[in-house]
Amino acid sequence: MLQLRYVTEEQLAGFDQYQYSAVDTNPLSVYIMQHLWNRIVKIVPLWIAPNLLTFSGFLLLLINYFVLCFYDWDYTASGSRLIPNWVWWFAALSTFSAYALDSIDGKHARRTQSSSPLGELFDHGLDSWATSLFTISWFSVCASPGDSPGFSKHTMFLFLSIVLLNFMLSHWEKYNTGVLFLPWGYDLSQVTLVAGYLLTAIVGVELWHKPLVFGYYITTVSMTLVIGCSIFLSLPHTLYNIYMAYQKKTLKKDSLYEALLPLVSPTLLFFLLTVWVALSPCDILIKQPRLFLFMVGVAFSSVACRVIVCQMSNTRSESFHYLLFPLALVVFAAVTGLLGRLEESVFKAFTALATVAHVHYGVCVVNIFFLFVFFPWNNKLKVIKEAAR
Repeated sequence: MLQLRYVTEEQLAGFDQYQYSAVDTNPLSVYIMQHLWNRIVKIVPLWIAPNLLTFSGFLLLLINYFVLCFYDWDYTASGSRLIPNWVWWFAALSTFSAYALDSIDGKHARRTQSSSPLGELFDHGLDSWATSLFTISWFSVCASPGDSPGFSKHTMFLFLSIVLLNFMLSHWEKYNTGVLFLPWGYDLSQVTLVAGYLLTAIVGVELWHKPLVFGYYITTVSMTLVIGCSIFLSLPHTLYNIYMAYQKKTLKKDSLYEALLPLVSPTLLFFLLTVWVALSPCDILIKQPRLFLFMVGVAFSSVACRVIVCQMSNTRSESFHYLLFPLALVVFAAVTGLLGRLEESVFKAFTALATVAHVHYGVCVVNIFFLFVFFPWNNKLKVIKEAAR
């Protein structure tokens, strides 16, 4: 049954006025990858729906993630031959395919004259989840299996948090400017991931546990680059674009409070998660690294999707995402010792509930906007309300 409470009438009306606007200045994308995607999209049959391409790419990421879960559940197989070589070949193929499908779905939509706000919402909504899947799958390559060099569990959490917050910055920027400035790091990270998986398949996973240059390991270099690019490139670039919109008087929001509102829930989310990681009596991140990082990705996607809906409909962002309340209760009960030995069990239950709730939200919102797109405006709200009963 459709749930109209997930989308307001104001948001539906906003979507009816929505116009896609994006700027891509990345040389890698403009001069190389776009030419490749323009060739690949011509191969796709016209009868295939663009959203099917988007969803197929996401499914490939999920399959790749589950394969790595089977062979490396607790991130201890890196640096050894415990993971079969075909897994790395499959990871390279699935990552490149997901990257390609995500890059050509919009082109295919324009090619078949089927572009719609629903397609963009579906694409960006899945991207908010896929971003974590790309990252936590890669950790199977560079995780530290013990005392050897590599990403520790806490470094993984920090790395993932930075990547996800960078994703949020792009959509916060669009929330305020109305323009999606495509981040340079996206294409570079995807190409790097594919190349990394291929190198692992050809040379072996031991490659990532040897000094790269001047005695520094590649895991250390990559972490430094991610932090450096976030602080000195992504954040300044976002603030500059918002400032320019202010100068041109094209800002969507007229107060600092309204402009910052989309950042409240993600900031609180990562604050609560960091408190849990730091003060957990049973050291939940160490005990369940794979599941905890998966939960981080689900919780973030749940928050980000609400921001994306508000951004596309030009409506006010919610102050607090409802997921933060049960999460705060669980974190409080865990760090104060009230849960005791039940902490791990409650964590697993929360992860399952959060995942089911997020999937339910996604299915309902897509169904609502499907009716919104394919019915005339004067019948849209009537049809949706009838379906919601």
